[in-house]
Amino acid sequence: MPPKFKRHLNDDDVTGSVKSERRNLLEDDSDEEEDFFLRGPSGPRFGPRNDKIKHVQNQVDEVIDVMQENITKVIERGERLDELQDKSESLSDNATAFSNRSKQLRRQMWWRGCKIKAIMALVALILLLVIIILIVVKYRT
Repeated sequence: MPPKFKRHLNDDDVTGSVKSERRNLLEDDSDEEEDFFLRGPSGPRFGPRNDKIKHVQNQVDEVIDVMQENITKVIERGERLDELQDKSESLSDNATAFSNRSKQLRRQMWWRGCKIKAIMALVALILLLVIIILIVVKYRT
């Protein structure tokens, strides 16, 4: 049976970690090179190049959002799979208990049938003996 993995992360944990990491990187002492890579160029803005950078940054942000949603969905799916596994284990246990109980009941019913057959045979034997005794007594007299 595979081990169970449970993770309890909410949306704030997933999205907050990226934002807090970026904030920590920007707040720490950094030099101009690091600022350039984290915040972008701080010089004069050039039209077409800046538009391309914004466009690429928007695409990157969209991809990040999609990935965060995917991670959240995977975590939720994992939780649902864990619940399903628990339910299937419970169902398996119940099926085993039902099987054992049905075997026990089958044996009880078999013995009950045997007892009824034995009682009927005994009654028939007693009736037969009574009839034979009555016939023997009738012919002796």
